[in-house]
Amino acid sequence: MNKRNVNRSFSWLASFLLVALVLAGCAKAPEGEEASAAPDAANKSAGMLSRLMETTKPVTVPEGTAIGVTLDHALASNQNNSGDEFEATISAPVVVEGKTVIPKGARVQGHVAEARESGRLKGVARLSLALDSVEVGGKSYEIQTSTVSRVGGSHKKRNIAMIGGGAGVGTAIGAIAGGGKGALIGGAVGAGAGTATAAATGKKDITLPAETPLSFKLTQPVTIQVKG
Repeated sequence: MNKRNVNRSFSWLASFLLVALVLAGCAKAPEGEEASAAPDAANKSAGMLSRLMETTKPVTVPEGTAIGVTLDHALASNQNNSGDEFEATISAPVVVEGKTVIPKGARVQGHVAEARESGRLKGVARLSLALDSVEVGGKSYEIQTSTVSRVGGSHKKRNIAMIGGGAGVGTAIGAIAGGGKGALIGGAVGAGAGTATAAATGKKDITLPAETPLSFKLTQPVTIQVKG
């Protein structure tokens, strides 16, 4: 074999080896892709399993269920108006058939249904509240509840005592000063003073401090999505 034939044989062999190496690399590439795809497939399966385990189902909380809350801030009959909104926190979990539907600590929104300021000589204070919504699992659900009301004390007995007491003192002073006629004048003056005192100090407004516990009842059922 001459030199030219040797060179041709060597070139052919080198080309063959190069092609073989390229083919071998291509054959291995899918294995690498499969190896990298394996973790992705495992992650997808784990994600599907996780979502399956976190599926939710609707649970209906029946009418009449008690909803216990604590106020997040103070409310007062002489500072709030009807329609004012307030926030509260669920104080005890709401459980239906052994399943916690509304957890303790859930956020609640409500409104002042009525706010009536106390008068001085008459007019009783009143403060009524109702709940509007509750947040569970990041979703807000509208609710309808009974109102919780607080009513101030009556002025009647207190006013009678103050006005009557003032008249008595005035009568005594008038009697000492001018006899019977003085007694009549003193009684009228004393009654006026007693009335003024009752008017100045007679307001009996209602204040509910923050953290005040209150209990409402659902007046309509509400369906809430609960994790299974």
